Amino acid sequence: MELIQRLDYLNILRENLKHYSVTALLGARQTGKTTLARMIMEEFIGLGQEVHYFDLELPSDMQSLKEPQHALQGLRGLIIIDEVQRKPDLFPLLRVLSDRRPLPARFLVLSSASGKLMRQTSESLAGRIAYLELPGFNITEVKENEKLWVRGGFPQSFLAESEEVSFKWRQNFMRTFLEKDIPSLGVHIPLMQLWRFLQMAAHYHGQLWNNSEIGRSLQISDKTVKHYLDIFTETFIVRQLPPWYNNLGKQVTKSCKFYIRDSGLLHTLLNISDQEVLLRHPKLGASWEGFALEQLIELSGETHGIYFWNIYKGAEMDLIINLKGKRWGFEVKYSDAPIVTKSMHVAKEALELGQVFVVYPGMRRYYLGEGIDAISLGEACFLLKNLRF
Repeated sequence: MELIQRLDYLNILRENLKHYSVTALLGARQTGKTTLARMIMEEFIGLGQEVHYFDLELPSDMQSLKEPQHALQGLRGLIIIDEVQRKPDLFPLLRVLSDRRPLPARFLVLSSASGKLMRQTSESLAGRIAYLELPGFNITEVKENEKLWVRGGFPQSFLAESEEVSFKWRQNFMRTFLEKDIPSLGVHIPLMQLWRFLQMAAHYHGQLWNNSEIGRSLQISDKTVKHYLDIFTETFIVRQLPPWYNNLGKQVTKSCKFYIRDSGLLHTLLNISDQEVLLRHPKLGASWEGFALEQLIELSGETHGIYFWNIYKGAEMDLIINLKGKRWGFEVKYSDAPIVTKSMHVAKEALELGQVFVVYPGMRRYYLGEGIDAISLGEACFLLKNLRF
């Protein structure tokens, strides 16, 4: 299988390890966190430094950390703890160990669950920890937009030898995720119930989320719907994109928009096996929108300054990113030749956007109006990447 170097993330990881006593590498299962950690491990070993690796999915490693203070306090160099969310009692200890001076060891902790880990570390490791989320491949890394859109960014799905193998891998990924990974987080919900929820949710991809509507369809409570949604958000499967509504009146939408983060997983849930099927599917436009937005968000590196904007029965903007002191607007259109609309001008003025980009599948950039350009997804992603790095 082809090896794709993820140098941008590797460089960020190196910098975080230089400046923080603890670095958290977060992301969904199978996005390459362990591979990246092993690359760092080899660099440390090459420099003659000690490296200690614990994989908490292995019973032997879990047992070796049964008394974590005794096991860790004497170690030097780099200490890597994979799937750290399986042992939450480590975080208070990491605070103590990271405050030692001189600092004998730095910690790299890996996790495929975000919310719980964030809460634990914010309480015990504030000011001592840096976070880096590792998503799937992006188009600045692989430069095969159509293939990436259809298969998604999980390395084994994208690099599979055929569409059939890729689709089968994603089916197996979802089964393993629901059967083993979710229960490992202490969540015990029947497999078929979670599967039905995800399949139903996939049809709301790109739409405003409504707990009550989903609940009625599945005959479960609003509270249960929210619980399921939070589980999949914290495990990087779905994105709840928040609305921008500061001081802009009561007519602005205040519900989140819902997206399956990986386009390949969305297609699996919708039983879209290849590009030919995708191009005939009624969710084609929504699929392109979610794929483009996720690429833009990932390349911007923003986790908090991202929003959408919508006025009931009026203007909208698919994505707003606050980056480098500016507010950027992105409208995604699955069209060969998108045109400017009144909605774009209204959004640009109301939100005080420095620039609006209309992202479309074509390759040519062209002028649509003052401060509004049509732009390819690839160029938009490279623009955000250059601003970030």
